[in-house]
Amino acid sequence: MRKLIESTLVTLDGVIEAPERWASFDAEASALSLEQLDSYEAFVMGRVTYETFYANWGHVTGNPYIDRINAMPKYVASRSLAETKWNATLLGPDPSSAIAELKRQPGKDLIKYGTTRFDATLIQDHLIDEFRFWFMPVVAGSGQRLFEHVDATRLDLRLTDEKRLRNGSVILTYVPR
Repeated sequence: MRKLIESTLVTLDGVIEAPERWASFDAEASALSLEQLDSYEAFVMGRVTYETFYANWGHVTGNPYIDRINAMPKYVASRSLAETKWNATLLGPDPSSAIAELKRQPGKDLIKYGTTRFDATLIQDHLIDEFRFWFMPVVAGSGQRLFEHVDATRLDLRLTDEKRLRNGSVILTYVPR
């Protein structure tokens, strides 16, 4: 059975919005990101993330990380999209059941980047198996914060791993109890 892993970049003040403005990846962080990406089979994402990633990465080539993302299947939860591009499939009217079915299939784990409104459904239905919060040593000051639009009050997490990088980033891995 595959796991659904959520990986989110976070500033020290809890901001997750617009990481392209504040996230910094040195050689070690870039290598780790690519290594982690190789352990996933497909992406799970909501409509906003899908549209943002497609606009930013969908036509980029020549970067090993982005090339890998472009090649991976993507599963998109959306009430408004009628069709998708970029190797993506809509999850349909019941995204929770569709994700549960994807998790039952053999293969590598599924990845979801960012904590979004879609998390309300995923958390409520106990579909996220692991959270990886990649804390960057920066302060953004403003922007959407981790779990800002998600009721996570019933989420009880247990720390299972921590990884420190030379650039000051810390990756904390949690699983629901």
